[in-house]
Amino acid sequence: MSKYLLNKFLYTVDRDPELVERYRDEPREMVTWWEAERANSVLNCHTGEASTWLRFDDAEREALIAHDHVRLFELGAHPFLTLTLFIAMFERDNTEPLEYQKAYGMRLAHFALPYPDIAT
Repeated sequence: MSKYLLNKFLYTVDRDPELVERYRDEPREMVTWWEAERANSVLNCHTGEASTWLRFDDAEREALIAHDHVRLFELGAHPFLTLTLFIAMFERDNTEPLEYQKAYGMRLAHFALPYPDIAT
């Protein structure tokens, strides 16, 4: 399991409107593509440097594909990264102000301290 890779996915996808839409519309294809093409690139590095060992485990991959922010939090994804990306993807589907954010919080309400470790 790689909390770093989960957070890297959330961070990089959230910063590219085209990737946000691909992740919303075709999550399985998007996660598969991102893992193959972007997972091993060095974050914020434009010189072509890359590693070769980073990959999601099955639980991480399935949680990303399912857009399951509760499971992602359990796996160590940072909730602010998940929230900002998921707002970009799903807030438009709601009619009331902050409706998505409130639903997001309610789905995490069963967690008590200590929360899952989100340190990378």
